[in-house]
Amino acid sequence: MVDITHKIKTLRTATATAIVKVSKPETIETLQNNLVPKGNVFEMAKTAGLFAVKNTHTVIPDCHPLPIEFTSVAYTIEGLEVHIIFNVKTIYKTGVEVEAMHGASVVALTMYDMLKPIDKQIEIGTIKLVEKKGGKSSFNNKQISTLNASVIVCSDSISDGKKEDFAGKAIIEKLEANDVSIQNYDIIPDEIELIRNKAIALSETNNLIIFTGGTGLSYRDVTPEALEPILERRIPGIEEAIRSYGQDRMPYAMLSRSVAGTIGNCLVLALPGSTNGAKESMDAVFPHVLHIFKILRGQQH
Repeated sequence: MVDITHKIKTLRTATATAIVKVSKPETIETLQNNLVPKGNVFEMAKTAGLFAVKNTHTVIPDCHPLPIEFTSVAYTIEGLEVHIIFNVKTIYKTGVEVEAMHGASVVALTMYDMLKPIDKQIEIGTIKLVEKKGGKSSFNNKQISTLNASVIVCSDSISDGKKEDFAGKAIIEKLEANDVSIQNYDIIPDEIELIRNKAIALSETNNLIIFTGGTGLSYRDVTPEALEPILERRIPGIEEAIRSYGQDRMPYAMLSRSVAGTIGNCLVLALPGSTNGAKESMDAVFPHVLHIFKILRGQQH
């Protein structure tokens, strides 16, 4: 299956439809009057659809098991056609469009099975996805004009040439994947004044500054102390999202002191210095954090 462990949970919805076409008006009349020998077709088919949607992953190999938190089945009759409308909702890391289509198809098959004793010419057709919402496609930032960013690695050992930087490069890779232009990439030691001066200077020409390193609890970890006094507005939600995402993946994430805030219209982030910590922090908030630049430019939430 596709790896979705890096994704965040969002509200996911999907609507699928299917059509059952009978061959004679008498079949529709029998169906509406609940006179089908096998029982109540609408209720039986609905029940079958509910079972089906919760077990989609057992019959479609690449589908992930996921919590089905809402399902509804509705019917409309148009001439000799019964239209099935199947809705599914979940709060999860992947969508429910296949679940909705599977549910609609099983409802249609159940109706076929129950109606075939009284109508031998029934057809099933046009099983399709009508709408899906949630996930990356619903929270895109394509209308934002080009953004530029600086990535600053705060590390005594890397600045001394004793270690190689991987965290900063991972951040750059994520930014470029989201069409953010890299203006500067620097490596500096863990010095409060140096970090602070970098932030102030770069905030004048950058939309985004990301520091990596110095957010832990050793005596040389001073990035939060350098940045907090100069941030004009803190953004606790970003900090919470980063730590919550990390904590779901490893227990030491709670020890990180990641910081987020603004200097003017520049967003400043201080992320962990470990490669995995930096990657996970970026996965936690990108691309959704880019929505902030619409707000800073006066648009509504």
